[in-house]
Amino acid sequence: MSPRIVPDDEDGRAAAVAVLRAGGIVAMPTDTVYGIGVALDAPGGVERLFRAKRRPPDRGIAVLLHSVDQAASIGEIGPAAGALAAACWPGGLTIVVRQRADVTLPAALSGDTDTIGLRVPDHPAPRALARVVGPLPTTSANVSGLPEATDAAGIVAQLGDDVDLVLDGGPAHGGPASTVVDCSGPLPVVLRVGAIPVERLAGILDAAAIGHDLGR
Repeated sequence: MSPRIVPDDEDGRAAAVAVLRAGGIVAMPTDTVYGIGVALDAPGGVERLFRAKRRPPDRGIAVLLHSVDQAASIGEIGPAAGALAAACWPGGLTIVVRQRADVTLPAALSGDTDTIGLRVPDHPAPRALARVVGPLPTTSANVSGLPEATDAAGIVAQLGDDVDLVLDGGPAHGGPASTVVDCSGPLPVVLRVGAIPVERLAGILDAAAIGHDLGR
């Protein structure tokens, strides 16, 4: 049985919200490729994402957010993370921070660490869903080892009924993956170079008089 495909409009997003609230998996457009996401509080939801991708849960899944403010609901946002988020979100920057000790998150979300990767994407669809449902654990819409699906048909071809609903926003925008910066330790460190140049990030931290280890 194939997943339901709906346009990325007001009605389609309402349908996606209903599926997420029921514990289902939704494929959605982002500012790069399509992603598949679940509600953060869906029992076994993160594990379902791993099964859909046919990969072992050996690394964490990023969480897409509606806003900078929503990040603080699940992560410890220190000065470095706060400065980078304020300057680069929405956009192609994933910030790794420590999970809040007073918030219980799915054990599978971050593997064997106490950190979590957060991003506010520069696309209205995931932000709209996260605004209503809450932070969304999300990973690329493809089977592990295969190219990312670039449209609704590609998602269905790869993932089939492992996805409950596809929010069809047309062909994916593509482009580089997000830059990943780890702000969970004493100094921010680049884990992956991507959409946002390291030089820009270093400049943001320098302007805020925040020490870092970017590009050194």
